[in-house]
Amino acid sequence: MSLTGKQVFQIEIKSSGDVFHELFKNKPHEMSSISPDIVHGCELHHGDWGTVGSIIFWTYTHDGQKKVAKEIIESIDKEKKSVTFKVIKGDLLKLYKSFTFIVQVENHGQNNLVTWTLQYEKLNQSVPDPTTIVDLATKLTKDIETHHLNGKLVNQIEIKSDGDVFHEIFRHRPHHVSTMSPTHIQGCELHDGNWGTVGSVIFWNYTHDGKKKVAKEVIQAIDEAKRSITFKVIEGDLLELYKTFIITVHVDTHGKSNLVTWTLEYEKKNPNIPDPNTLMDFCLHVTKDIETHHLK
Repeated sequence: MSLTGKQVFQIEIKSSGDVFHELFKNKPHEMSSISPDIVHGCELHHGDWGTVGSIIFWTYTHDGQKKVAKEIIESIDKEKKSVTFKVIKGDLLKLYKSFTFIVQVENHGQNNLVTWTLQYEKLNQSVPDPTTIVDLATKLTKDIETHHLNGKLVNQIEIKSDGDVFHEIFRHRPHHVSTMSPTHIQGCELHDGNWGTVGSVIFWNYTHDGKKKVAKEVIQAIDEAKRSITFKVIEGDLLELYKTFIITVHVDTHGKSNLVTWTLEYEKKNPNIPDPNTLMDFCLHVTKDIETHHLK
């Protein structure tokens, strides 16, 4: 029986194929922040990032154990969007005489195909095929996809009006915001529960990007000590673009000047959807309208 083997498998991803290729070519050191359960570190030991002949040192977890691998970039094909890594030191070479990874991306609009090819030669017949490495590469690919579809925007704005009052409005009286910021908010109704309670459902009518829109939100969390409220969108226009959308508004009170922090957390339905920067602008405008109302 031959000691040489080859495993080829494909995974469809919704995130950008170009970004995926760029990550493996030029920024593999960012992998530890994208898939921390698998990759714990990636260091350049020789050459430059993204060049043939450069040597990379990985620390990772495989089969529940911490392991290492030193790899040389053997080839890069920009047209085919493929990168070939050859293992030259590390735990894999305790079982295999040679081990090579090829990762390639094919772009097909919103859906892209990642092809992994593992080529290896076992040290002896008792060495298993690297099926658990296939599982590891699959999970790593899905973690990268999730990372590039998920996003988070955070912005802060200082207000001179009372921070406690600002928090109170979003907690107990969001239906008053339409009188304070009528250009942006046209209505707010309670559809379930009670004002100011976790689990209550609120329905908004608002204008964003020059269009009338709606949003149904559930109050997911209230932190009185931190003066923060978290709303999760469960229906409405935002969910035409985003799989999930969560809005948190938090107030730091410091006497006459207070800091309002808006956090938008979201998962895009596909990589072509823009980050919700205009919605962040919307939140900041509403904040200033509420400030102006209370200073009059």
